[in-house]
Amino acid sequence: MPFEKVKPEKLSSAVITQIELLILRGILRPGERLPSERELSDRLGVSRPSLREAIADLQDRGLLTSRAGAGVFVTEVLGSAFSEALITLFSRHDEAVFDYLSFRRDMEGLAAYRAALYGTETDLRVIDELFQKMVAVHGKRNPTEESQLDADFHLAIIEASHNVIMLHMMRSMYQLLREGVFYNRQIMFKQRTTRDSLLDQHRAINDALQARDAEAAQAAVERHLTYVEEALFRDRKLNRNEGIAQQRLKREQERG
Repeated sequence: MPFEKVKPEKLSSAVITQIELLILRGILRPGERLPSERELSDRLGVSRPSLREAIADLQDRGLLTSRAGAGVFVTEVLGSAFSEALITLFSRHDEAVFDYLSFRRDMEGLAAYRAALYGTETDLRVIDELFQKMVAVHGKRNPTEESQLDADFHLAIIEASHNVIMLHMMRSMYQLLREGVFYNRQIMFKQRTTRDSLLDQHRAINDALQARDAEAAQAAVERHLTYVEEALFRDRKLNRNEGIAQQRLKREQERG
């Protein structure tokens, strides 16, 4: 019979498993600092030697990294699914921008559908609290703060879908967006009419999720990202037309 004696699990192995799952589920994030050795050993209820053994294993496998005088951190590279060469390529071509938005529309629509079905009450509360913060910030006309909350709102929906592969892929995509690889998100929050429309679209998404209407949530996300795509296309076209107009003006000025 294919049975073997059960071996007691080493404490370090239990620590490894717990930290791995926190990273996998997106609870510990790339670049996040772990508590001090004393605090972490107390929280986990293990000795420092067991904790050190676990940390060393996780460092060897590239999940954690140590910084002299600063502590132990979740490895930053876990936040990027793309090579530097590919990131540079994305930033140089508009085709990547609109393919990115198309990909987001598909993936986030699915995430919203799943969040309405599988998200816990706490997941939905987090999403609602982020939306309420968006409402509060709307009157301040601060594009930086608005765009940050926008990203946090969408990532909370992805987290509520409870699909770890989708979570890590989309978190990586959002990191590139924050870095301006695809486009400057603050452009979307400069015009009042656009800002009002975006807030209404996020309200529709939140309302559908709170009602656990999966199809309405998916449709609301898809409408929102179609709007973003069209607004960005108009902005690109306006900038291109302005560049041409300036060339014409320069020619006329040179002709005297």
